[in-house]
Amino acid sequence: MKKGGGRTSRIRRRKLFRCSVSRGVNESYKPEFIELKKWLKDRKFEDTNLIPACFPGTGRGLMSKTSLREGQMIISLPESCLITTDTVIRSYLGTYIAKWQPPPSPLLALCTFLVSEKHAGDQSLWKPYLEILPQAYTCPVCLEPEVVNLFPKPLKAKAEEQRARVQEFFSSSRDFFSSLQPLFSETVESIFSYRALLWAWCTVNTRAVYVKHRQRQCFSMEPNTYALAPYLDLLNHSPEVQVKGAFNEETRCYEIRTASNCRKHEEVFICYGPHDNQRLLLEYGFVSIHNPHACVYVSEDILVKYLPTTDKQMNKKISILKNHDFIENLTFGWDGPSWRLLTALKLLCLEAEEFTCWKKILLGEVISDTNEKTSLVIAQKICQYFIEETNAMLRKISHMKDEEVTLLNQLTLVETLWTEELKILQASAEILNSLRTPFR
Repeated sequence: MKKGGGRTSRIRRRKLFRCSVSRGVNESYKPEFIELKKWLKDRKFEDTNLIPACFPGTGRGLMSKTSLREGQMIISLPESCLITTDTVIRSYLGTYIAKWQPPPSPLLALCTFLVSEKHAGDQSLWKPYLEILPQAYTCPVCLEPEVVNLFPKPLKAKAEEQRARVQEFFSSSRDFFSSLQPLFSETVESIFSYRALLWAWCTVNTRAVYVKHRQRQCFSMEPNTYALAPYLDLLNHSPEVQVKGAFNEETRCYEIRTASNCRKHEEVFICYGPHDNQRLLLEYGFVSIHNPHACVYVSEDILVKYLPTTDKQMNKKISILKNHDFIENLTFGWDGPSWRLLTALKLLCLEAEEFTCWKKILLGEVISDTNEKTSLVIAQKICQYFIEETNAMLRKISHMKDEEVTLLNQLTLVETLWTEELKILQASAEILNSLRTPFR
C-alpha cells in the first residue's frame, strides 16, 4: 500500500458538509433509536440539532431539526461514547491483550472487541450502538466472486488484494482468539468465525473516524488512530460539501461544525474525502452519483493498444514513463482526459526525430502540431474502446439481474458504477472531439 494511501490516512477524513434538497422520513420513533438516545444521554450526549431519518437515494442518515448556521457545532460526542483501543484495554480483554506476543494490532483489538460484544447480546454495555450497525456490508470483500468479476480491471485487482488481506488477517489472528477461551463458555472457533471477523473489519474500515492515540507497548507499531463514533457515523457522504471535524483534546469530544448554512428538515452530509467511485466502492461499499472526483482508469495495456507495433523506441518510451511515474493514475474524467494521460500519450506518439524532446513533453511543452493531433486521436480511440466495453458490461449485468435474482442488490451496485463511468466517458468523448477541431 502506498504511503499516505492506507486505511489510516483515509479513515473518514471529514472535510465537507452540506444539506440535501430531499426530505427524509423521521425514524427517531423507532425502538432502536429510542434506546440509542437513552444510552447516549447516560453518557452525557444529547443531540438537539439532528434526528435519524430515511432519505431517498442515501437511505438512513441524519436530518436537521432546525436551520443550521455556518460554523455552528452540530455534534460534540464525548470520549465516553467512542470505542477506541483505550476502551478495549479497560475491558475484560485488556489482560489478554497485554500478555499476548507478538503484540496484536490496534485493528485486531477493535475487531475482537466488536465480535465479543456482539456475541454478548443483551449483556453488552454497547448493545444500543451495536443494534443500529449494519448486519451486512457491501465492500468488495463481502460480495460474491461472480459479482467482483464484473468490476473494472483496476478495481477487480484491488478487490482481490482486499479479500486476500482480510483472509490473512483472520488466519494470523486465530491463535490470539484461542487465548481468549477462558472468557467464553462456547468455543472461540464458533464465536470468532471468519464471517464474524469480516463483519467487524468492515465496521471499523467503513465507519471509524480519525483520532490519534498514544502508542501503547501492548499493541504493534501499526497506527493507533481508529475510533468508532456512535450516532455521528449515521452521517452520509457527499463529495461536494464542507465540515470541520476533529477530536478536541480540551473538551475530550469529537466535534463537527458546519462550514455552510443548512435549512430545517434536510439531510446533513459529511465527506469521507475526495475519492473516486472505485475507491468509494472498495473502501466503503457504495457509489456516489455525479461524483466530481469520479474517473475511468487507463491501464498500461490499453494505453499502448492503438500505438504502432513497429515503433522501435516503444520500450524506451514506456521505461521513461515508468521512471517518471507517468504509467499509473492515467484517467478520463468529467472534464476529459487528464493532463497525465495526454502527457503520456504525447510522449508515446513522438516520432523518431522528436524523441530527444521527451523531457519537454513531461514539462508540458508542445513539440509539434502532428504530435498534438496524434495523441488526441489515440485518446479518442481509447475512449471509444472504453465506451464499447462499458456498454457490453452493462448488457451483461442486465442479463444477470434477470437470471441471478439473489444477487440483485449486488449487481445493481456494480451496474451503478459502470453507468457512472459511461457518463464520464461520453463527456470525455465530446471534449476530445472539440479538442481535435482546430487540427481538422
